[in-house]
Amino acid sequence: MQTPIHLLNGVAALFKVGLIRVQGDDAAKFLHGQLTNDFVALGPGEARLAGFCTSKGRLQASFIGFKLSPTDILLVCDLALLPATLKRLSMFVMRAKAKLSDASADFVLFGLAGQALQNAIELRAISAFPTWARAYFDGVSLVSLHPADGVARALWVAPSGSPAPAGAVLSQALWDWSEVRSGIATITPSVAEAFVPQMLNYESVGGVNFKKGCYPGQEVVARSQFRGTLKRRAYLAHCASPMKVGEEVFSSDDQGQPVGTVAQTAAAPASGFDAIISMQISAYESGGVRLGAVDGPPLMLSPPPYPLLADI
Repeated sequence: MQTPIHLLNGVAALFKVGLIRVQGDDAAKFLHGQLTNDFVALGPGEARLAGFCTSKGRLQASFIGFKLSPTDILLVCDLALLPATLKRLSMFVMRAKAKLSDASADFVLFGLAGQALQNAIELRAISAFPTWARAYFDGVSLVSLHPADGVARALWVAPSGSPAPAGAVLSQALWDWSEVRSGIATITPSVAEAFVPQMLNYESVGGVNFKKGCYPGQEVVARSQFRGTLKRRAYLAHCASPMKVGEEVFSSDDQGQPVGTVAQTAAAPASGFDAIISMQISAYESGGVRLGAVDGPPLMLSPPPYPLLADI
């Protein structure tokens, strides 16, 4: 299924995400020891996809993080999951010189796609803007995201009261759809603690650093990668019927047990619904996967829109 490119062209006000702010001399070091990615080496022109895992390696939250300064870091995350995540992360601060707060009211967030993003890049003469790059200008952080079917996308994070970026209005619904089509799922309350990072392909899209050292669940995540035990991956799916986050999917080859879980979903503008589904590799390869039950609505599956890091 191809994205009608003209639909993903504009600026979307984002109301489903919030911001955790981490400030202090140990801000980067603290996050480095808690999340799946490297925040000590994070440069001002970069952003990071990262997960916050339980001791069992299950993702309880996911972030896109970047530095406002060496001692001031912003983490973009699901707004509904933010209070519990902030409370949980704060438990581990202990003696670290780091202060965590909910900064959602201090900033405005927009999603830029297509020509609106291209115009913003050209206006600021940004010469290169690869995925997970960060540009900074006039108090604004522009963070490059994975594209949706080839359509470039980015986050625009600015202090509250700042004017919206220029561009046609893009609905929240279309932005949500672009998030699904990017193939990178955000952890929300319905799937918190449901997946290890590789079940959502995080290691294949820059969300896991296997060389950075310890963090909660690190041994489980590393063992999954290096012992050839990866049995689930995230794939794209389309269905004529609505899909709910957390809903299970089934295969005719295994009628007794679900073979996967809907991780993220959105209405498709043409018809039906699209989703990111974490499921057994064997079920994806066999086909015949259905929503909710063995005789439920059929799913049309497709590979993720990026290459997968080999299971070694």
